[in-house]
Amino acid sequence: MRELMGIVGIVVAVQGMLGFCGLTFDDEAWGVLHNWFDLPAGAYAGIALAGLVLAVWGEGTRRARRA
Repeated sequence: MRELMGIVGIVVAVQGMLGFCGLTFDDEAWGVLHNWFDLPAGAYAGIALAGLVLAVWGEGTRRARRA
């Protein structure tokens, strides 16, 4: 289950970064989330950070099993 959360975390982090970079460097957010939600740049940065936390958490399980 944690491996799945790692994959979801990567997707969420990418969408958050696309939204943040789109609002920072362009007039509208990039990615898929802007089709459903109207979020400020700070919210996209928080989404990216939450995705990174999920990805690191999921990958930590994979490395623990190898050792």
